[in-house]
Amino acid sequence: MIDKDIKNLLSLGQIPKHIAIIMDGNGRWAKSRRLPRLAGHKEGINSVRKITRICGEIGVDVLTLYTFSTENWSRPKAEVSALMKLLLKSIKEEVKELHKNNVRFTTIGDLSKLPDSTRDGIENGIKKTENNTGLNLVLALNYGSRQEILNAVESIANCVQDGTLDPKNIDEEIFTSFLDTRSLSDPDLLIRTSGELRLSNFLLWQSAYTELYITETFWPAFREDALIAAIQEYQSRERRYGTLDA
Repeated sequence: MIDKDIKNLLSLGQIPKHIAIIMDGNGRWAKSRRLPRLAGHKEGINSVRKITRICGEIGVDVLTLYTFSTENWSRPKAEVSALMKLLLKSIKEEVKELHKNNVRFTTIGDLSKLPDSTRDGIENGIKKTENNTGLNLVLALNYGSRQEILNAVESIANCVQDGTLDPKNIDEEIFTSFLDTRSLSDPDLLIRTSGELRLSNFLLWQSAYTELYITETFWPAFREDALIAAIQEYQSRERRYGTLDA
């Protein structure tokens, strides 16, 4: 059934080039099954694997996953530590398969605050896949959109101060060039799992005209059929970017 649905999606020719996902609900998925929270995070990795695979198959250019936000540091230290270890383990296990499937692995966010071992594992994965030409899998790690914007403003101010940038020339294109996502197109479709109705400091500038799709499904249960449903909904919408109906 899924293969048939994929063929239907491709026949419409309206596959979003950049899909961003707020992967929410790992803890609640685990709680609903009387499992520890870490079990939800582990099962969520299986969703990452399957969603990455199908995005590569249908021709998505960029898949950006909100993996660890700047606010997530406020969680209990034991959970944060476990998440960092799980992240390192997952990257080590998955990079080989990503490389085999021509997937390029990149990140946005400030990696400097991550544990050395986790950061080294991430950087090794980025290096190993840097020449791949297929799907770009982007993990947002220690990422917060407000901080990203503030960093861009600071960098622009420094350029103005040292005379390398005329403030009269600052426009959207110039501003975008100072963001973490400067090499990426804006998301066409942003999916949030678990039913929450907010962006949670994720890609605020980049999502100005992004189509939003909210599902009640918890991330560990979000698999191929759920992604297909989101893309089908996206394909049914008319993207006008502020203009009138045709």
